[in-house]
Amino acid sequence: MLMREGELEFDFVDVLSERLDEKQKSKPHGLQLVDFIIEEPKRILMVEIKDPSCKPKGNDEKALAGINSQRQQFVTKINNGELINHELVPKARDSYTYLHLMERCDKPILYVFVLGAEQLVIDIPNFLVEFKRELLARLRQEAEQPWARRYVSDCLVLTEKTWLETFPQYTLARIS
Repeated sequence: MLMREGELEFDFVDVLSERLDEKQKSKPHGLQLVDFIIEEPKRILMVEIKDPSCKPKGNDEKALAGINSQRQQFVTKINNGELINHELVPKARDSYTYLHLMERCDKPILYVFVLGAEQLVIDIPNFLVEFKRELLARLRQEAEQPWARRYVSDCLVLTEKTWLETFPQYTLARIS
């Protein structure tokens, strides 16, 4: 099944996939949900996508300046922990809660964060390792004590290139 988030199009072949944050669907008030849920035979993938590398809407200087400003704000959110603490972890927790209440979390859950990083000025190899470490630590402990239940078995932080290395069975293409 083809699923698209911004300019990134995924093909989840031979698995049950669902867009969880569908705008037209009614959802519980206050829950922040991941983009996609992929149900494989032995695990569930919760996939969240952030793509600050998408092209600007328009070719004028104002559009280019706007997208560059958004990219810089995104890098700031990475550096100050806001992306993990206020976006990624709440989406994982809320999506797990949703799946649990719908009796759909009977398999281990892998949380996958896909970053469209082509246009970002960051050291990708070091970033991926460190960001994954910080994300997993926060998924396991958000308050003074760690969660008693590890609702996410592990997490991955991927770019378009590392997605294809990790999940060759699910194609990913940038559609502009």
